[in-house]
Amino acid sequence: MIYYKSERELKIMREAGLIVAGAFNLIKKIIRPGLSTLELDKAAADYILSRMGIPAFKGYRGYPGNICVSVNEEVVHGIPDKRILKEGDIASIDVGVEYKNYFADAAITLPVGQITERARKLIEITRNSLNRAIEQMQPNVKLSSVSAVIQNLAESNGFSVVRDFVGHGIGSAMHEDPQVPNYVMPPKDNIEVILKPGLVVALEPMINEGGWEVEILPNKWTVVTKDRKLSAHFEHTVAVTENGREVLTG
Repeated sequence: MIYYKSERELKIMREAGLIVAGAFNLIKKIIRPGLSTLELDKAAADYILSRMGIPAFKGYRGYPGNICVSVNEEVVHGIPDKRILKEGDIASIDVGVEYKNYFADAAITLPVGQITERARKLIEITRNSLNRAIEQMQPNVKLSSVSAVIQNLAESNGFSVVRDFVGHGIGSAMHEDPQVPNYVMPPKDNIEVILKPGLVVALEPMINEGGWEVEILPNKWTVVTKDRKLSAHFEHTVAVTENGREVLTG
């Protein structure tokens, strides 16, 4: 089933999205070498709670953090802890907020101090792939066209797209239908979705410096690149509207 949101639901999700955006504004200001990922987690949680939101990831399927902080080769679901960020790291930060029983979800990859040119390009291409995918979010467009934009930009620049984790619908639950792959699935595996006004999805390209293969660490959460090369992650919650699209976490 695919969920289409009423204007009332979209209004609440916009408010949730504003809290997510505010948390990122704070994180951008404070991230630096010498800061622990746990300190980022606490700062984000304090901000979300001060805006009457709830950190949506806390306790979700047993997840222990308020946000996800995935460093370098970590793709997604990095658990905040005492790890200290170092000069040259890249940190993918994923924030989800529940507000009045609705959800918004976004992610960003940030440099920690000065980073390599290769890392900078990976971040740039991942960010641009999200922006181009958002541009495709129009009524009556095939969802596979959105996926194709992400895959084509990543692979044409020598990077790869994670297959095992994808974007998703979002609304009164953190994860709803449809799934939103960042690559074009074979026709036999893909039930084509046509974008309609009121559909809200979390677009989230996860792009690797090396191969697309990933594995999960023994903590049963943190996903890393199998070749231990860098990964970047960007995400926005986006609604399809009568006139195009609206980024709810922008």
